Amino acid sequence: MPERVTVDVGDVALSVLVHRCPAPRLPPVVLVHGTGADARTWDAAVAGLVPDRDVHAVDLRGHGASGRTDVYSVATMAADLAALLRSVPGPADVVGHSLGGLVALRAAVAGPDRVRRVVLEDVGLLHPRPSDPPPRPDYDPGFDWRVVEQVRPEVDSPAADWPEVLAAVTQPLLVVAGGPLSFVRAEHVEELAAIVPDGRVVTLGTGHEVHLGAPGAFLDAVRSFLDPAPARRTT
Repeated sequence: MPERVTVDVGDVALSVLVHRCPAPRLPPVVLVHGTGADARTWDAAVAGLVPDRDVHAVDLRGHGASGRTDVYSVATMAADLAALLRSVPGPADVVGHSLGGLVALRAAVAGPDRVRRVVLEDVGLLHPRPSDPPPRPDYDPGFDWRVVEQVRPEVDSPAADWPEVLAAVTQPLLVVAGGPLSFVRAEHVEELAAIVPDGRVVTLGTGHEVHLGAPGAFLDAVRSFLDPAPARRTT
């Protein structure tokens, strides 16, 4: 059973589900969900990762059991994640879905010594797009709706420094794309991977939530990237 741990990262306390491996042989993994989700979205992936490493699945601020605040942005969430990574024996591998991927990118640049490899799930280079935010539901969505109100404009009108952020990523990076069923355009995924010095793409035709639509294939892609087989010796 996972242990729920609270980590104080400044103005908010993050809730983290920590899945312990009895005898880890590989670096820990930190999993970062997308907007509206929480740490439990990764349960299937955790089952395939924890046999040989510790897995830390975080609830971002405003989500799950983490604290709610007045301010939400990619930058504040990235600062949260960077602080969390300093508490994880590492360097760690980071896997981020959608918003969690944007957060992971900025955290990897802010603390390169704490991040070994990065996996982005269906994330592309942000481009300006017409603003069409979803309406606030008339029921409790299970997370702080101010996240949508404050972060969605950052996605619709992205900061000008995103190409610089990507170019500063020193870690090997994999994007697991959702293919034509996703609203994230393939050319934007390729653009992102091309800017990162050591970036690559694998596409699974599942739509945006790859880890839920094809959990086995997603896990295979992640594991093969995080744990590349040692090169065979030649005689």
